[in-house]
Amino acid sequence: MALILALDMAGQPGRWLLIEEAITYHARRMVAWSLGDVVATYHGGVSRLTGERSSLSTSSIIAIKGASELPGALHGEPPLTNVALFARDRHLCAYCGDHYRERDLSRDHVVPVYRGGRDRWMNVVTACRVCNIRKGGRTPEAAGMPLLYAPYVPNRHEHLILQNRRILQDQMQYLMAKVPRYSRLHA
Repeated sequence: MALILALDMAGQPGRWLLIEEAITYHARRMVAWSLGDVVATYHGGVSRLTGERSSLSTSSIIAIKGASELPGALHGEPPLTNVALFARDRHLCAYCGDHYRERDLSRDHVVPVYRGGRDRWMNVVTACRVCNIRKGGRTPEAAGMPLLYAPYVPNRHEHLILQNRRILQDQMQYLMAKVPRYSRLHA
């Protein structure tokens, strides 16, 4: 099922909405403007006065009135999840360079947590289970396992792409326009 890309009034992406949530914003007259193709139309009852059936349609991208930021919009560093991390790193182990399925990957802390490393985007990479066990609680240098790529913090546009596996073409074009050149999404 398609999700709707919700923007704030300035056009900054905030989060993905279910179609029903987007229709609710339309019904409450909170959609300032929209872009993209119509994704869904909901039909209501028939008016006694006009005899016409009511309907509400939503496009794939909508801007919500009333706030500069949407509830749930990303502030600063986006939340770190394994799904987003593995997508950022293209399911590629940072140590051996092989591609793996999600179930065969793990989150590796470049500087181990017990040594003061933090569970943040700039200190984590994707690792296959074999390499993660081999590295153990050491730094890559101490383990003799240099990183094949550097970690980075995805911006809000990239993070929204990493969260959704079924992005419509017009949504992808909107988001990719603001994804930095260094992003692995361009690879």
